[in-house]
Amino acid sequence: MTVGSGTLTGKVVVVTGGGRGIGRMITEGLLRAGATVYISSRKESDLRAAAGEMSTLGEVFAVPADLGTEAGIATLVDAISERHIRVDALINNAGANWGAPLDTFPAAAWQRVLSVNVTGVFLLTQALLPLLRSAATENDPARVINIGSIDGLRAPTPGINNFSYSASKAAVHMLTQQLSGELAPEILVNAIAPGLFPTKMTASIMAFGEEAVAKQIPLRRAGRPADISGVVEFLLGPGSTYITGAVIPVDGGIVAQR
Repeated sequence: MTVGSGTLTGKVVVVTGGGRGIGRMITEGLLRAGATVYISSRKESDLRAAAGEMSTLGEVFAVPADLGTEAGIATLVDAISERHIRVDALINNAGANWGAPLDTFPAAAWQRVLSVNVTGVFLLTQALLPLLRSAATENDPARVINIGSIDGLRAPTPGINNFSYSASKAAVHMLTQQLSGELAPEILVNAIAPGLFPTKMTASIMAFGEEAVAKQIPLRRAGRPADISGVVEFLLGPGSTYITGAVIPVDGGIVAQR
């Protein structure tokens, strides 16, 4: 087993969409920090393969479920409850996207993106509240981290056509702020708004070449796994217990330049 920082040893963390993309970057970082991690997404074969690959880093459990539905959320919560009486942190990372011209943007695609990116975040957080509260102590509150996007902080470039995605991520940021007030002081709720990271979702952008894309980013590069996992580890650690309701851009400076 790979030895990591150990800063999260003994913690139980749930990462939705933890089998690929930013979710996998986060999961690998958590495992290296000593956490036990539950990952969940719809595609069972891909999820279990990812869990098998990451098992060399630590204890990881794969729970296939459609987190855009109440039934899928119940499946995940039941699987966790069979093994644990507490959950120290929930990372709401699972997301859907759709691109189409405004005039032909499908209503079904709009609903699907909002159901996963917003409704699923709310309902899963709600369903895990008893386990999160069981983990919370006065000096170490439980944590919820919602993965938003810089597309929820400023309007995407015209022609990107990700109307439901950007609207959903803006909603995630506002939901984060509202939940932070409702759940304090037992549970800290923060959001991370990533910029460009090389993932399946950003493949069409990265196809232009990382060097060309990087010219649009003040720090002149795309995000790396440690950039996102490091922020997550900080937000789950002892140095963040006075932070709640924050939306933190991890974007190489893009939002600051707009």
